Amino acid sequence: MNPTDSKILKISATTAEKLAKLHLNSLWDLILHAPLRYEDETHITPLADLRVGESCLVEGKIIHQEMQFRPRRQLIARIEDASGHCLFLRYVNVYPNLHAQLATGKTVRALGQIRQGYFGFEMVHPKIINVEKSNELKETLTPVYPTVAGLNQTTLRRIIAKALENVELNDTLPEHLLQKLNLPNFNHTIKLLHAPTPECSAVDLNNKNLPFFRRLKFDELFAQQLSMQLARSEREQQMATPLKNTGEWVKKLLSQLSFSLTNAQKKCLDEIQADLAKPHPMHRLLQGDVGSGKTIVAAAAALSAIEAGFQAALTAPTEILAEQHFSKFATWFNALNIPIAFLSGSLKKKEKQQVKEDLQSGKVRFVIGTHALFQDDVVFDNLGLVIVDEQHRFGVGQRLSFKNKGNNVHQLMMSATPIPRTLAMGFFADLDVSVIDEMPPGRTPVTTKLINSIRRDEVERFVRKTIATGRQAYWVCPLIEESETLQLKTATETFERLSQTFQELKVGLIHGRMKAAEKNEVMQQFVSGSLNLLVATTVIEVGVDVPNAALMVIEHAERMGLSQLHQLRGRVGRGGGDSVCVLMFAEPLSDTGRERLRIIYQNTDGFEIARQDLQLRGPGEFLGAKQSGIPLLRFADIERDIDLLETANRLATQIIQNNQQDIITKHLNRWLPNREVYLGV
Repeated sequence: MNPTDSKILKISATTAEKLAKLHLNSLWDLILHAPLRYEDETHITPLADLRVGESCLVEGKIIHQEMQFRPRRQLIARIEDASGHCLFLRYVNVYPNLHAQLATGKTVRALGQIRQGYFGFEMVHPKIINVEKSNELKETLTPVYPTVAGLNQTTLRRIIAKALENVELNDTLPEHLLQKLNLPNFNHTIKLLHAPTPECSAVDLNNKNLPFFRRLKFDELFAQQLSMQLARSEREQQMATPLKNTGEWVKKLLSQLSFSLTNAQKKCLDEIQADLAKPHPMHRLLQGDVGSGKTIVAAAAALSAIEAGFQAALTAPTEILAEQHFSKFATWFNALNIPIAFLSGSLKKKEKQQVKEDLQSGKVRFVIGTHALFQDDVVFDNLGLVIVDEQHRFGVGQRLSFKNKGNNVHQLMMSATPIPRTLAMGFFADLDVSVIDEMPPGRTPVTTKLINSIRRDEVERFVRKTIATGRQAYWVCPLIEESETLQLKTATETFERLSQTFQELKVGLIHGRMKAAEKNEVMQQFVSGSLNLLVATTVIEVGVDVPNAALMVIEHAERMGLSQLHQLRGRVGRGGGDSVCVLMFAEPLSDTGRERLRIIYQNTDGFEIARQDLQLRGPGEFLGAKQSGIPLLRFADIERDIDLLETANRLATQIIQNNQQDIITKHLNRWLPNREVYLGV
């Protein structure tokens, strides 16, 4: 927080640091800090009217207090009101002055949720209000904000109140527009956000469907749509060199393939080539389900750039995926006498230096690599096209640094995680989108089976039976997010156990901690068929293409996300014949784990899985918010608020077309003051 704002708020540097942890770095950040919930201290509920499950404020005289030690140490107090009804107050964590607060004979108010206790209705750890200090009831509901350790609610409420006193809550939208949209003014909206009247029921506040909440949702979505439409407009005004070519090299590439492109692939390639020929930078997302054939379309795009006299680069989030891409592209491009290179952090220093020199001199026209391509010392001769695979795994800063290695280079982003329509409209409106919505012939549907891990013996017999037919199998170890070391240990133990179980078979192991050369060697053995069973961590999630693999066993599938399960399942079914994915789970299952398994079992369409995944997790998790850098929504829900999203989209288009700069500037300064960070990505 800047010194001026800190002085206005009268806060210390320590408090400012705590606020920064909540991403509260300005007065406006504080004003738009939404409460988690509200407490109702505006009226007292008689003890005779209490209902289990309801939160309420009660008042009564302490008629008994005692410390119990069985079954555990706890303080029990009993209050009684004028009706003669009683309520128990129970505290397991007893703080020093609690005995005095709940002294027999005192009149107190308690705020909490009603539960059915052993002796009657009770509140557990209620908030105690001293009636002797203040007998007045509050006129508005009390907000409870998200906070961090060392920053209590009283302090945070005081700071937010101070921010409200020092900022003018004027409207960014004209009155006639608000009337047309049936939305309240901003001043009224913000006051109700932080201090709703008692008429705003708890049910309405929880559902976020009151007019003042809809105003906040709309403003947020409107800022988002303005920002992305401006980003598109600004990009289209930038100059980039058109990558024009005859198309002969792409024809040569396609003629050497053992398959023909689907109509969907042809359509997407036409859209990409049309963009490359334009005088402003392409910013296109190529999305398609697992196995739909995005890689060959990307190869054709790269070839178009190379034929036009430019270099192209492809980056992937993991080394194993980058190596898989390099293997495929090398096969295709070597036949056309086009030199390509591979660059990753695990290469020897001398090898890395040679690749960098060849890129700078222009000797290498196409490079595939990992995050190593983002390094400052990687310099291109004339970079024309950047291809980013699994784009949601890269941060904004990384994609910007890659893009800036050329002169407004064209960008093609690929994703095997299909993006639902609402999400695309909400977060990718600045992109042109090409969708491969047709699977290549020969892809057989994968049968999914859910099996309890106590039936492991049956699964092992099925693995043996499958391999006996000449096919191969994967055995994926459980995801252990807390510890990479523990995950490695689990993979090693699984490999040793299965090697003992299947002594007659050749079993291999692959995990993320292996050196690149080791991983590549194991994968080549599996691809060639010299390994029957590959034990792996989730490093094989994307990119691995072994047509003879017909069985995928995933241990502790309940720990994995829907997108990850769908990606893993897509590693089989790439050749002829039936393929099976066995999802082993361990009980007890959480509600979320059970729902994920139900969705993946019932659906094979990636777009439908993605839609349900979005509903289950929300956009933040779906997009990988930690990596994406995308400013996520605080108030709106793009699935539930699609009507507001569509209205915001139309209004943003209208405002920009009419060049109403005053509205644009005011609104974006309020909601997205740092939007410039995202414009070039």
